[in-house]
Amino acid sequence: MHLRLRRKRLPPILPGGIEHPKPSANPLILKAIYHPDTNLPTSPALAADVHLCSVENCRETSAVLKKVLIVDDSPAQVKLIQGVLEPEGYPSVGLNDPRLIEETIAAERPSVILLDVVMPERNGFQVCRELKSNTLFSAIPVILVTSKDTASDRYWGEQQGADGYVTKPFTREELLRAVRRFA
Repeated sequence: MHLRLRRKRLPPILPGGIEHPKPSANPLILKAIYHPDTNLPTSPALAADVHLCSVENCRETSAVLKKVLIVDDSPAQVKLIQGVLEPEGYPSVGLNDPRLIEETIAAERPSVILLDVVMPERNGFQVCRELKSNTLFSAIPVILVTSKDTASDRYWGEQQGADGYVTKPFTREELLRAVRRFA
């Protein structure tokens, strides 16, 4: 995380707690602030600007918190994935109904979506294709997490716009590697 300090723009205080009527000519330079009782200058107040950036860009070792949306019709699978991601600093939202994905994305604003393929009503390939064709959601990376592990399934997922592909059963490292790549 990058931390940059800047001087806070405060009007100088004159003895007795009266604000000085004229602001400083240079807003980055703060005139002396006097304590009302002693007329002694105190140190200027500082404010912090915090800039979050990705691990790759800042060369940092800790992950920046990124929200993950997990879409799977199996509540047990959602809990399993949350159990892998949350201890690693990835807050997650679970969704069991693929028909509600657009509303959930709009409300939660996830950084990455983990999407099962085999689901009732709307399969993951359909959901991925619809998300990637919608300009509001197309920039969000979609990782298919599925038991469909043939080369043709991977190819079809790629054709639908999926950014990543993880096959079930997966290891903890495989899932984290995929999420870190896109989150």
